[in-house]
Amino acid sequence: MVRGSIPPSPLPPRHGVDAQRFRMPQAGPWATLRDHLVERLSPGLDTDEVDRMLAAGEFVDGSGWPVPADAPFVPQSAVWAHRDLPAEVSHPEDPVVLHRDERIVVVDKPHDMATMPRGQHVVQSALARARVATGEARLTPAHRLDRPTAGVLMFTTEQRWRGAYQRVFAEGLAHKEYLAVAPVRRDLELPVLRHTHLVKEHGTHQAREVSGAEPNAETLVELLDTAPGAGPAGEPLGLYRLTPRTGRTHQLRCQLHGLGIPILDDPLYPVERQVPPGDFGSPLQLLAAVLAFDDPVDGTPRRFVTQRRLARWPGRWPLA
Repeated sequence: MVRGSIPPSPLPPRHGVDAQRFRMPQAGPWATLRDHLVERLSPGLDTDEVDRMLAAGEFVDGSGWPVPADAPFVPQSAVWAHRDLPAEVSHPEDPVVLHRDERIVVVDKPHDMATMPRGQHVVQSALARARVATGEARLTPAHRLDRPTAGVLMFTTEQRWRGAYQRVFAEGLAHKEYLAVAPVRRDLELPVLRHTHLVKEHGTHQAREVSGAEPNAETLVELLDTAPGAGPAGEPLGLYRLTPRTGRTHQLRCQLHGLGIPILDDPLYPVERQVPPGDFGSPLQLLAAVLAFDDPVDGTPRRFVTQRRLARWPGRWPLA
């Protein structure tokens, strides 16, 4: 194990979701592991539930052996356990596998599906669903897509491949193209290279562009086609190709809003609106359409193209 890395869980995923790791602090007043867990997990788990889990052998050590109920507190040790999963609305679609080999799995993620387990989106995340569908228990995302965004998403199959493929995205070596449906501005000259300074502050849902600050986000915006009268009020709609050269949070959504052409059915831009759980009827019209890069392991050119379409686009589809 590489020094400083997190050891793998000794427990297999459950419903595609990893066991939770609990690492003990360097010191503390607890005589037993049970005392620490009771304090640490309150109020989410009460004392009786911690005792039940210990008695049932649901907390295990790094070798996968159940931890006894009277085990002493050991500083900087770790135990693992599966926690109860939140109640979730089942997503009506599965991620479609586009490619699979020994190192990577590439899927076509549906709209309104989280990439990683988080909050109220755990078993219904793309990661958990893809693990169950493929039987690959150690899948890990090489990058992420916003929950409302559909399209091409890549996972690595094992920890030994993870760093190489994640660096492709961290170092900007991946070519990504998105398709979006948005209004048409007759006075907007396209194509345009949109380069702005984006900020997303903690506790806020929307990102914002800061005028006059050094640009940190860059996207090539091209209008591929128009559909007269296709908008909600009979206005023309456009099909846009977006080629980001950076990867800031909400970059495409915020920058198109800044151009006066917010993406159709966006629940955040220009105005935040609540979407009830289980409402999959009006997804954000943004699709991660193309992912291309040179494979970091063997140098092979890789190119993956979505099989999905954007429901609000009535015209010719540009992808074969």
